[in-house]
Amino acid sequence: MGEYHHTIDDKGRITIPSKLRYELGEQFVVTKGLDGCLFIYPKDEWDNITKKYKELPNTKDARNYLRFFLSGAIIGEFDKQGRLNITGPLIKYADLKKECVVIGVNDRLEIWSKERFEQFMKDNEDVISDIAENLFASNI
Repeated sequence: MGEYHHTIDDKGRITIPSKLRYELGEQFVVTKGLDGCLFIYPKDEWDNITKKYKELPNTKDARNYLRFFLSGAIIGEFDKQGRLNITGPLIKYADLKKECVVIGVNDRLEIWSKERFEQFMKDNEDVISDIAENLFASNI
């Protein structure tokens, strides 16, 4: 959980807060996420996800999604300063510039460019109540 504002340096390194580093563990996977951000999964969660992907039918949609999601995936590790080195293609995909936002979302972290995250929040602020009602109406 949480929202953290950090910068990415010219070498593609971004500091991940220590609390989140601890939860990710020694190795984790960084890949293209949905909505123009990056997803970061702990290695055990990534293994669970890829097991489910093996059960997908060999349809065009499944193949295309797997190409998108898996093609940019990298095994990540932190350096001694707690920084993650993000590859050029992932930086380009997420349009990461200087200012970034790292958020905790259930089973993963997301890294957003500050501009994209602010636009996402602005675009969704008026509909979030309706979304919550639709998602949780049967559980209330």
